[in-house]
Amino acid sequence: MTTATQQSESPVRKLRDEIHIPRRVFSRLLPVSERLLADLETNKRDPSEAVQRRLNELERLITALKEIIDPEYLTKWLTEPNDAFDGLKPIEVIERGESDRIWRMIYFIESGVPS
Repeated sequence: MTTATQQSESPVRKLRDEIHIPRRVFSRLLPVSERLLADLETNKRDPSEAVQRRLNELERLITALKEIIDPEYLTKWLTEPNDAFDGLKPIEVIERGESDRIWRMIYFIESGVPS
């Protein structure tokens, strides 16, 4: 017998599917092993408190980005080098734990304040 949790799509899988990022890349964003990510995506394991916190941060960031970037182009934007981040891909900025750089960009775009 399966539980409701096993039947429903995990928030981890939902977010990864939303931004169309390969498992090996997404695992580095949380950061967890690919095996643990697979278990989280299939509800075989529950995320630790630290992983859940990181997932919440990623969800908030992706939601904010979708307000300023057409969701159709978000994956491309995340995975291509960007001069605003010294040639790093935004996904690399997130992976390095420097999401505040992206939040600053979001703030400037939303507020209309020149950078």
